[in-house]
Amino acid sequence: MTEQRFHIAEWYGWPFHELSNEKRKQLAEHTVGGSSMKKKEIDRLVQLEAEDRIRNLNKREVNRLSALRNKLEEQKKGEMPCPFKTSMHQTCSKPGGVCSIRIFEENNGSITPIAGDKGRIRSLCPWRFHQDNIVFDRVGERLLGDANPTKAGEIGFLESTGNLDVKPGEDVGRIDMILVKSNSPNANEMQWAAVEIQAVYFSGKKMQLEFDQIVSANGALTMPVIKRRPDYRSSGVKRLLPQLQTKVPTLSRWGKKTAVVVDWSFFHSMGAMAEEEDISNADIVWFLSDFSKDPSSGRYTIEIIDEKYTTLENATKGLTGGNPLSQSAFEKRIADKIQS
Repeated sequence: MTEQRFHIAEWYGWPFHELSNEKRKQLAEHTVGGSSMKKKEIDRLVQLEAEDRIRNLNKREVNRLSALRNKLEEQKKGEMPCPFKTSMHQTCSKPGGVCSIRIFEENNGSITPIAGDKGRIRSLCPWRFHQDNIVFDRVGERLLGDANPTKAGEIGFLESTGNLDVKPGEDVGRIDMILVKSNSPNANEMQWAAVEIQAVYFSGKKMQLEFDQIVSANGALTMPVIKRRPDYRSSGVKRLLPQLQTKVPTLSRWGKKTAVVVDWSFFHSMGAMAEEEDISNADIVWFLSDFSKDPSSGRYTIEIIDEKYTTLENATKGLTGGNPLSQSAFEKRIADKIQS
């Protein structure tokens, strides 16, 4: 039987298996630069760039803008471009630069991705869903009737009541993206939708082992050294579920649906959940993405291929993904384990 293993699908935005040996070796040897800008610095740079276009900056602002521009240039020297970030600062600061994974197999010396549903690309990086604002525009169209909504990322939603390490009032939870209807006839009434994005983690040893193998093979395409798999349990139950349980009840009281963006494989790797036939009965609208090859760019383009409507309660059941055993069946397993 031919062995199948998860390997890199997209690397710094490029289809991994279609790269030249030289390019694969170059990417495998790349290390992230030490001048990565913090989000606050990027936000400040964007603000100062905008202000500089409409007014004369004071001396302090000019010096700050110059320092941030220089830091950005240093960052670009030490990092690879990210084609999925929609801001002006499109570099990848993720160690290794692996955007997604998929299953490969080897047949007669030829290593190729497998076909079918199991062969779909699985997103590892949240920025993968930002490509050209395709996803957000689709969500805006469906939930707001606006195919080009205004986007506002990482808006504080929860404030701390104060504890040992956090002062009262500090943000302790953010919503990934807020979409604001920009074509509303009533400019005084803000219409908006909340979007949560969830990529998948993987379990297995670090990807550096694969990079070392690629360098050793002089960039040649080989099967993965280590077995890995998407860890939907950690990504769904430990990461996504608490976010939904914390945010959805309040958003629902406000009369807002929560849009959750995952790839097709993520959704179908969860347990079965009862769906609502009509969006009006749902707390959560799941937008399922997939990826198709763009012949002009040679990259994969994200697209929304399905929508699912669920209540929070049924989403919770699906994310936990299983039915409890009876007490007697569980105790039998305990006994069997002790006796073995």
